[in-house]
Amino acid sequence: MPYDYVIVGGGTAGCVVANRLTEDPGTTVCLIEGGPSDVGDERVLKLRNWLDVLGGELDYDYPTVEQPHGNSHIRHARARVLGGCSSHNTLISFRPFAEDLADWEAAGATGWDNATVQSYCDRIKCNIVPVAPKDRNPIVEDWIQASARAAGVPVIRDFNAETSHGGGFSDGVGFLPVAYDPYTGYRSSASVAYLHPVLGVRENLTLLTETRAANLLLEGGRATGAEVLTSSGQRRTVRADREVVLCAGAIDTPRLLLHSGIGPARELRDVGIEVRHDLPGVGENLLDHPESIIMWETDPLPDATVMDSDGGLFVRRDTGDPRPDLMFHIYLVPFTENTERLGYPVPEHAICMTPNIPRSRARGKLWLTSADPSVKPALDFRYFTDPAGHDARTIVDGLKIAREIAATEPFTSWLKREVAPGPGVTTDEGLSEFGRRAAHTVYHPAGTCRMGAEDDDLAVVDPRLRVRGLSGLRIADASVFPTLPTPNPMVTVLATGERAADLIRDDR
Repeated sequence: MPYDYVIVGGGTAGCVVANRLTEDPGTTVCLIEGGPSDVGDERVLKLRNWLDVLGGELDYDYPTVEQPHGNSHIRHARARVLGGCSSHNTLISFRPFAEDLADWEAAGATGWDNATVQSYCDRIKCNIVPVAPKDRNPIVEDWIQASARAAGVPVIRDFNAETSHGGGFSDGVGFLPVAYDPYTGYRSSASVAYLHPVLGVRENLTLLTETRAANLLLEGGRATGAEVLTSSGQRRTVRADREVVLCAGAIDTPRLLLHSGIGPARELRDVGIEVRHDLPGVGENLLDHPESIIMWETDPLPDATVMDSDGGLFVRRDTGDPRPDLMFHIYLVPFTENTERLGYPVPEHAICMTPNIPRSRARGKLWLTSADPSVKPALDFRYFTDPAGHDARTIVDGLKIAREIAATEPFTSWLKREVAPGPGVTTDEGLSEFGRRAAHTVYHPAGTCRMGAEDDDLAVVDPRLRVRGLSGLRIADASVFPTLPTPNPMVTVLATGERAADLIRDDR
């Protein structure tokens, strides 16, 4: 039996689209998710467990290709579970800035202006609140005060209140906005907020878990469904009468398109895939928020926390742009995956600051190396390759500011010694070398099927999220972002799902 809509990917946006479309009892939806359900799974639902999920059975765990200017060992966690990365990440939830969305419109994403997108942010069902008082660790409280003094920025009580009706904020420090239930410590993920209340209630919603989309069905230039593989290895066809909506994320959405013969014709032929629709932009414009790390050993710390990274600092260095251009997280655990590889010790107790680049100027690419769908795609983020050196400079400035904060009370008294890079590394060259080799990701890949104008040859979707040159096929996830929002992008992904549902209903 065909469905009206087939949604590929039960992740952050996919859960939103499935919920909104099935609000109409006369509309049938099949949601296909490659991983298991998160219902009742404490590994997923307890937010503080997020670090334990990385690299495990619920992680697709994508590697990067060699990065001559950065760290070639970065693994990109992508969730294999209902709720997608909202079941996998720290659920830090910032609204995008007005200038971020002005950048989108300038890139051809007409209609994605600040007022429109903020109106969809207002609809989001997830419970997004600043870290609750009971979860506030004293060391983070002191770090916030020291950061405000050292960096000369205000303490912000609610970052999203600064953004909801205005343009955003230029700088500031405070406890982060997080999508969670402060009473239980459980996630308020896309699956928890949008799917759990309707599973088994809405008869017009069919959920297929442990089911992986292998190919899209195309008939006469129209998407008519997907060929899927179940956990038992059974191959079956799921058909859509109206549309197929891809919500598999910035890696698996372009990956599925490419394996379906939709993408750059020459590259598809090179790996032995029949070209069914030449679309050069698929896999281009790979974006991320890179970060680095600086670590201090401490005595045992108080236990209060939401997810061991509860505070954020934003600094603006470029006065020609109203947005911050440097962000920090503070971690209450030793984050030694990359420093240990460089020969640094692993302290039992530590705090880390992770300066990251809100608007990296590097642009990468995703491509296939084989027609075999079991072979992971190549990811080249091209970290620290921007010609002007903006990204590398941002990390050096971040490490210096972190040291200034560490030298400021009341935070200083918590620290025993700097572990990495260590007080002996003081030159810009030394800090840059360490910062790039110890670099990591904030797990925000985006942009690989970006929106654009009709005359933009590398745009994959139009501003209504329709795949160019095909009918019945739409994309709603972070792959459509022309640029990354300045802060963590989960709210923007949720808003994209909310808007996609409206666009789909309008076009039927």
